[in-house]
This record gives sequence, C-alpha cells and structure tokens, in this order.
Amino acid sequence: MRRHLLPTAAALTAAALFASGASIVQSRPWGEGYIPNLPVVTQDGKTLRFYDDLVKGKIVIISFIYTSCTDICPLTTARLSQLEERLGELVGRDVFMLSMSVDPERDTPQRLKEYSQAFQAGPGWSFVTGNLADIRAINFKFGERSQILSEHRNEIVLGNDATGEWQRDSVFGDINRLVMTVKSLDPKWRDQVRTPESSAASDTGYAMSDRPGQALFKKICAPCHTIGVGDRVGPDLRGVTARRDRAWLASFIQNPARMRALRDPTVLSLVEKYPAVRMPVLGVAALDAQDLIAYLDAEAARLAATQGPRDQPQSHHDHDHH
Repeated sequence: MRRHLLPTAAALTAAALFASGASIVQSRPWGEGYIPNLPVVTQDGKTLRFYDDLVKGKIVIISFIYTSCTDICPLTTARLSQLEERLGELVGRDVFMLSMSVDPERDTPQRLKEYSQAFQAGPGWSFVTGNLADIRAINFKFGERSQILSEHRNEIVLGNDATGEWQRDSVFGDINRLVMTVKSLDPKWRDQVRTPESSAASDTGYAMSDRPGQALFKKICAPCHTIGVGDRVGPDLRGVTARRDRAWLASFIQNPARMRALRDPTVLSLVEKYPAVRMPVLGVAALDAQDLIAYLDAEAARLAATQGPRDQPQSHHDHDHH
C-alpha cells in the first residue's frame, strides 16, 4: 500500500460516505439495481449472487483485500477479526462480514479458505472471489477505482441495505468505537433505552504508561499476536526476547519482507509454520522497534513472576471453531 501503518488522526476519523440515510435514498440508488448482483465464489467454494445472497436486507461490513499482500491487508483482516470477536453472536445473525478479493485471478477459493482460517473467521464472515470483470464491477460500485493492487482502498464499507444507510470507516481507530458504529446501523439497537455506564467501549484512547511500547503493541501487534495466551494469526510472543537475538528482532520488526528476501532461516521457518499470512511491513521506526522489544521483555518478566515459567503456551488453534 502507499499508506503508512500509523496514519494521522484525521485519516483515522470515520468518513461518512453520504450525509444521512435519507439523502442516500434520494441522491443515489444504493441497493437493488445499483449494487451488482453478479456471481461470486466464497472460501467454501459456494457460488452466490453478490447482492441477493450477501447484501440484500442485511447489515454488512465490507473490506477489500488480497491474500498475497504483505502490507496493510493482513493487519486490516486481523483488526476485523477483533471486531468479529467483540460483536460476538451478532455476526452471522444481525451483521454479516464480507472480505472482497481485489486479486481474484490469484485468490482462489482454496487460498481464501486458508486465509480465513488463519484469522479464525466464523460462519458469518464470507471471503469472496470470482471472475475478474465481475469482481472489478462490484468493487467499482463501492468506490474501488484503482487496478493496481498496491493502491487499493484500505477503508471498510459499512451498510444497512434495508435502511439505505452506507458509510466508510477505518479499522485502525478505536475498535470499541467501531463496534458502536456497526451496532448503530440497526434501528432496533438505536431505539433501545440505555443507562450510561462506565465501560471499555467509552474509552477511545490508550492509557498512559511508562512503557512506550505498550500502546504500540496494542495498536499494531495485538491483532495478530498475544503474549502468553497462545498463537493467534502469528506466534505467541511470550519469551521471544530470550529466544531471539535483539538485533534480529529489531530487523525483523522493521522489515520482515527484506529478511524473507534474504532467506533468513528463522524467517523461513516462520513462513513454513504460518503459511497463510506473512507479517507485513508496518513502517515501524528503529526507536519504536526497541520500545516494542522492551515491552515484550517486561511482559515476559511480569508473567514469569506472576504465573511462573511456561514453555508451551496453549494455542488458540486448540479451540478453533472450524
């Protein structure tokens, strides 16, 4: 992508696609007749009509990805995995998630299946590909104009087809705020009377800490990694500062693609173990990499003091719902 991982606050602000639901209905015919009803194929190899089967009458979250992307796509999908987790049982019942390939010629259903499994996507989340012309026609209607993979849009599209409300948003802001935005697309949810209470969802920032790597880890690492909880999209990072040389860690954090190109044996072993998704180049500066390493080191020490040593953390995949 041409965008940096750590965009400005303005770039993270949700940009409304249209001014209001009423103006959408009046000014643009979003819905049947506007959104293409072309055939698409899911990660399970099932052929569906895009509008009739995946959008019509539904609340949808649509992202645009390609599985060979080594930049923002993996992080976008990881953040959507966090969103799916927070929405819980709403996904597949009231809300449906769609990840559209922008590289349908290479993104086969099998490749999308491997990709979706890496992110532990549930049954309410469809990854779709299809004929190149059809996929481009669908993406074009959602504002994707570029035919250059590295320049495709990073925003997600949120919509309620039943009410005609559509907007763009970003997955790189506060995830709890995004949960509220998705829920607010449902008129029944908006009409409920709620008593304001203190909750994590009202916290739109990161707590200040004397460990500068903490906020950075939560923002760019936690979507794919845990510390002491088990493998997620990538490996559990508990104890990684003891297992790996710190100079190696800094180099890998800053530019994993370069180390893959150099055929670093440790990196190649990680590629073999986690083949579906490769760590993207996140635009992490040298000082930030050192802060992340210091945070990982401190967390390992804290866990060792509170829980004792644990050489083999339990893998999330042991509880994979697939």
